[in-house]
Amino acid sequence: MIQSRSGRYFISQMWCQVLGGLLAAVGLPILFRAFYAWDTLETANYQVTIIAAAIAHLGGYAIYKRLDAFPGTTGFSTILPAFLLSYGIVFVGILLFRFEYSRLQAVGSFSISSVWYFGVHIFNGRRKRFHLAIIPGGQTDELTKIKSVLWMPIETPDKNLSNVHGVVADLRTDFSPNWERFITDAVLAGIPVYHVKQVVESLTGRVAIEHLSENTLGSLTPSQLYLPIKRIIDRLIALFVLILGLPLLLLVGLAIRLDTPGPALFRQTRMGYRGVVFTVYKFRTMRVENDQTGSARDKAITRDADPRITRLGRFLRKSRIDELPQVINVLRGEMSWIGPRPEADVLSRWYETELPFYSYRHIVQPGITGWAQVKQGHVASVDEVNEKLYYDFYYIKNFSLWLDIVIVLRTIRIMLTGFGAR
Repeated sequence: MIQSRSGRYFISQMWCQVLGGLLAAVGLPILFRAFYAWDTLETANYQVTIIAAAIAHLGGYAIYKRLDAFPGTTGFSTILPAFLLSYGIVFVGILLFRFEYSRLQAVGSFSISSVWYFGVHIFNGRRKRFHLAIIPGGQTDELTKIKSVLWMPIETPDKNLSNVHGVVADLRTDFSPNWERFITDAVLAGIPVYHVKQVVESLTGRVAIEHLSENTLGSLTPSQLYLPIKRIIDRLIALFVLILGLPLLLLVGLAIRLDTPGPALFRQTRMGYRGVVFTVYKFRTMRVENDQTGSARDKAITRDADPRITRLGRFLRKSRIDELPQVINVLRGEMSWIGPRPEADVLSRWYETELPFYSYRHIVQPGITGWAQVKQGHVASVDEVNEKLYYDFYYIKNFSLWLDIVIVLRTIRIMLTGFGAR
């Protein structure tokens, strides 16, 4: 027997969060204004501000929930950027159209919106973790290794379920009539039934391609609508960064020349979009070696505590400043700001012989940063590259502006912490 979930907190419901947020973010500044200047509420500029604040609040909530849907993100890392973006777009639009508005109402609404959803996030975080029941069979055995969820394995189809957020099953399995009836009852009781691969993807941010028969390449085709928009955004940002960051680029280049003998820039051929080889530019972080021994493949791999890395180079790698010259590659259309990290040509061809579907990662432009970089960091061994490949496939499958925003936010945090640098 299956029972639907009961006793949910009102604050966990979307309608309650939005309604409460609107009343607080729009209503409280109105009450404050009415307390000492009631007549201003009747002015056109104040009414425009009220409407704009309501639109910005709803837009901020929508952005926040969209960003929060990706694995590894938390409300504390997405709430403020989401409402900054929403309120920024709305009120920049008001300025462009030369509408008069109340700065007090705008700032107050933004501040209360952010505080409200921080409070909602803290409240929900104190509740019990996501609770999922597991129907045995197929590829569900590995689910319990994911620690972010409370799992409840079900031994028999007569199990009484209550207070679960959903049921997970390998829907490719041939279930007995009793288990099929169990799944049907769960759906009728309003309990979601998830396919195991969907759950693994949403919790880990990884997509594994095992057989073309079960993972068609069409399902991993990046959005054709977003691709040209992304290229335009990439080049505009690259031009802006190159103009403003030119003094920093020159200063870093000079510091490298003074630190160790050799050129300031490092050039390497790498595999790019649709398998086209190009030359990538980086600040040199290693000593120039005249030793001709060793294979090109071994020299292309940077290992932990690599002795070739200079003292200045270690800082440049940790802060990711060494990647800045790749703005040239972005302007030339060879790279994007965000995408699968391009590998050295010699390594890429090696990985293609070792890992099935490796070359499929070239269906989108390589990036300076990417989903695999913020989730896993630098890798060297074939097994690590295989794990990285699953993150690349997740990025391709969920290719969107929202995922790019999440990657930008996590990249900023990584630049401050040095995660994954070698």
